[in-house]
Amino acid sequence: MSPGQVHQVIENEKPFGYVMTFSTDFLLKNSISLDFISDLNLFRNYGQTPPLLPKKEPFDKIQQFTKAIEAYYYSQQPNKLLSVGAYLKLFLIECSNICTIDKLKLESANSIIRDFKTAVDFHFRKEHSTSFYAKLLNITPDHLNRSIKAKLGKTAKEYIQTRITIEAKRLIYFTDLTNKEIGYELGFNEPANFSAFFKKCTSLSPSNFKKQELKS
Repeated sequence: MSPGQVHQVIENEKPFGYVMTFSTDFLLKNSISLDFISDLNLFRNYGQTPPLLPKKEPFDKIQQFTKAIEAYYYSQQPNKLLSVGAYLKLFLIECSNICTIDKLKLESANSIIRDFKTAVDFHFRKEHSTSFYAKLLNITPDHLNRSIKAKLGKTAKEYIQTRITIEAKRLIYFTDLTNKEIGYELGFNEPANFSAFFKKCTSLSPSNFKKQELKS
């Protein structure tokens, strides 16, 4: 399930299995790109990606990965989260391989989403408005918002803000750039505007975010 996707689990009897939750930050720290996630036939609306029903051989392989993830997660080994990330990527690849969705049909239906994501990745450092991307895709802002909301569970503006926030976190965590330099890098004319934006999206100032990450 994608972040923000509405769902409900109804249990007729007590189930046994695994639930994995992982954040965008975790993916980036483990060199799992957002493009890789977007290309998988997994994280879309329920109607487009019904539950997978793997046969025994692929199921056994998936189960091996889940057991390895669990073992590393609860271990005391150094760099255990890097091992979890590596097995998670294998797990996702295997799940995608057994997905029976017609990829060409899916890509055609989601052309607006794909083109919007590509445009955001290319322009987000300078362009933050929904109207800019709607004009680029030759559709109205309302149409763009409806399409993004239906497929991703968030508005176009929220998606753009999330992309900016992810890059801001990456720059704060992995570089020695000042907050002012990061703000200019991401299209904010005033450092105060960047700090206010980041705090609104993360509930932390850029400086406090870095301190928190260095402690973890």
